[in-house]
Amino acid sequence: MMNEPISSIMTKNVITVRPEDTLSVVKDILFKKHLHHIPVTKDSKLVGIITSFDLVKLGKSAEEYAGLKVEEVMTRKVATMTPNEKIGAAAQVFLENLFHGLPIVDDDYNLVGIITTHDILKYQFHKEYPNHKLYWRSAE
Repeated sequence: MMNEPISSIMTKNVITVRPEDTLSVVKDILFKKHLHHIPVTKDSKLVGIITSFDLVKLGKSAEEYAGLKVEEVMTRKVATMTPNEKIGAAAQVFLENLFHGLPIVDDDYNLVGIITTHDILKYQFHKEYPNHKLYWRSAE
């Protein structure tokens, strides 16, 4: 049931930051776009990931974020998958680990997408209830 490729549900137009960006930039993106994970890229290559939890565990004020660079805080050792791997394999990675987003890279480590636990939940819901319309209230 989860044998479709990750590419069929991943987000392809991924919002990213660069290692030299400040945490103020990250905070603004996280809150304005309602995201929890932002891949860090350099010349389209994945070099890390930064999450909302990374900011929280710093214990810094928002004003202090301007003096900190992404590269000082980001996770460098990032679990990734490729677009052709199966959705079920991504679900297994999520279930066996304590994270909720996986960058999707090609053979040259170029970022091509991201998949989250929310994507898998939506996928399963639509499989089970194909005629159900989801209504979202915008926070904007």
